[in-house]
Amino acid sequence: MTDTTTQASTSTGALPGAPDAPAAAGVPMTSAATEAATTVRTTEDLTPLGAGLRRATAGRYGPVRDLMRTTLPAELMVRDPAMTMEEARDWTVQTLRALLDLGLGGTGFPTSVGGLDDIGRSCVDFEMTAHGDLSVTVKSGVHFGLYGGAVTSLGTARHHEEFLPPVISMEQIGCYAMTEFGHGSDVASLETTITHDPQTDELVVHSPTPSSVKTYIGAAARDARMAAVYGQLVVDGTGHGVHVVLVPVRDEEGRPLPGVTLGDNGPKGGLLGVDNGTIAFDQVRVPRRMLLDRYGGIDDEGRYVSDIEGDSKRFFTMLGTLVRGRICVGAGAGVASRKALSIATRYALRRRQFGAPGRDGEVVLMDYRAHQLKLLPAIATAYAHAFALEECIERLQELHEAPERDQVAQRELETRAAGLKAVVTRFANDTLQVCREACGGAGYMAENGLTVLRADADVFATFEGDNTVLLQLVAKGLLTGYQEMWGDLDTRGMVAAGARMIGGQVVEATAVRPLVNRLVAAAARRSEDETLLDRGWHLSMFVDREKHVLQTLANRMRARAKDEDSFAAFNDAQDHVLMAARTHMDRVVLEAFVEGVEACQDGEVRDVLERLCTLYALSSIEADSGWFQSHNRMSAARAKAVTAQINALCTELRPHALELVEGMGVPEAWLGSAMLAEDPARWTPGAQA
Repeated sequence: MTDTTTQASTSTGALPGAPDAPAAAGVPMTSAATEAATTVRTTEDLTPLGAGLRRATAGRYGPVRDLMRTTLPAELMVRDPAMTMEEARDWTVQTLRALLDLGLGGTGFPTSVGGLDDIGRSCVDFEMTAHGDLSVTVKSGVHFGLYGGAVTSLGTARHHEEFLPPVISMEQIGCYAMTEFGHGSDVASLETTITHDPQTDELVVHSPTPSSVKTYIGAAARDARMAAVYGQLVVDGTGHGVHVVLVPVRDEEGRPLPGVTLGDNGPKGGLLGVDNGTIAFDQVRVPRRMLLDRYGGIDDEGRYVSDIEGDSKRFFTMLGTLVRGRICVGAGAGVASRKALSIATRYALRRRQFGAPGRDGEVVLMDYRAHQLKLLPAIATAYAHAFALEECIERLQELHEAPERDQVAQRELETRAAGLKAVVTRFANDTLQVCREACGGAGYMAENGLTVLRADADVFATFEGDNTVLLQLVAKGLLTGYQEMWGDLDTRGMVAAGARMIGGQVVEATAVRPLVNRLVAAAARRSEDETLLDRGWHLSMFVDREKHVLQTLANRMRARAKDEDSFAAFNDAQDHVLMAARTHMDRVVLEAFVEGVEACQDGEVRDVLERLCTLYALSSIEADSGWFQSHNRMSAARAKAVTAQINALCTELRPHALELVEGMGVPEAWLGSAMLAEDPARWTPGAQA
């Protein structure tokens, strides 16, 4: 159980900007936020197993997460679902400012401007805000992650000094103007132009067609004062591909500046508190210094200069900076899944339906096998994703701290981030619907949290990259050995990459995992009857499937390599491409789970994690049993045995249901579910017994 108590904060490891540490650079503490920060604290009375599971999944940033759980007031994490759109937008900005006063927001920025230069930690900031209202999370991600991240990653020291302090303090809210009506995923084809005028040494930003109008831009409708605008840079009549320029869009009073037309996208399917809007530019002029020119810019003589040869290579180097955003979206979706599963499981432990012979009172929902199969395999998958995402966050920070840039390692991370974002957001949307249904009519009530969460998380499937496109990027990375992570996805380059692949090149380990290799080798020496619960057998099934799918994809590409219509060759194999990406990510996630279990030293906790890992692996094998059987990797009898073992694991894990959701790390006070705060005797017949 979780309760909220009123007491002074006494933590010695306070967040930057929280009461026990200096305020974030340039951020005055508002009286309301100061009061919230110093008088309210979330405390939890966890079971020993729940606390142990939480520690086991914590990773490098576990202490940060624990500190945030005790520092962030519960009332800041939950929004009244009855708010109007304008009320929700006001509440979102106010909440974000309060969270800023508590130390969230500046962690990913350079130390030279008051940040911590810890971009892994900035992903954790995003993740922790996702435990509350996702409008706050997305608003934060747009301002600090996308707009601020563009200035940090694509700008130089002079941009950092001028533009980052007002980002960190939220003195100047920014937006990220990439998507247009005509182009979203195809960023290279954006139509907005950024033309250098040598007479005035200015950049002229223009929307030449209706389809070039920026749309779905978070903060554009109401709050943004600045925009990081993506467009085609033209210098001395020559195009140099997509670049980014900072453009003021509103004055201090909030009025659109000359030449800037702003619109409001209006109500959406979710994220009521995010003011998405449109931006059109009519020959808007800004100084040349507003161009973010870390990878390419204009010198004092009006000439285009860049250290990177080739527009394509430069463009995809710039897009590589999006990796943090994709990790953040995956982390946010992972939290949404864990939050929904926490609500549905806690409800299932209280709600009773139908009597049964020999039982006193009606049966608790969680005791039904069908209900267990809805929730427990999903809980196991949520744990698997948590381990994989934490690995990705830590790897992001490791590469950021490295003295020299490792291009192959960076591209491998980009592949993994793209793939995790796709699979975790897909899982989140599916799981949120299952959890809603698992709570019956109560799950459909907004006050119980699931419908609002489902609506808000929906956009993650297309936000920061459409999932189908991202999975194709994963396949491209596999086919090229991460040498060409970015590039044409649907033309000759993809077909040629597949045609070049041979034999042992097909699957190369993306990280050194001696444990995995040892387990797989041991499983190969055992008979089929011995291996159903064997971790090495699970891993070998995942590895073998990935190898086969990728090899046959390469063969398929090779057979079409000489086709004049390379698009048709790729298009015909697109289903195969997506499967190659999915099987790769399944392996990556399972290996992360196995490594996480191996690192756990607590016997009871490790035993439960072992069962969860087995449940995750067998559930994935069962879901793809048709493939395994048709490719002679598993017999029909073996497939039946897998299903029986899944049922047995649900029986074994059922007594630990509460501890499992405690271990997923969402404080009960943050769930925002009215039905969990009520007296169960009032609405569950037979509960008195």
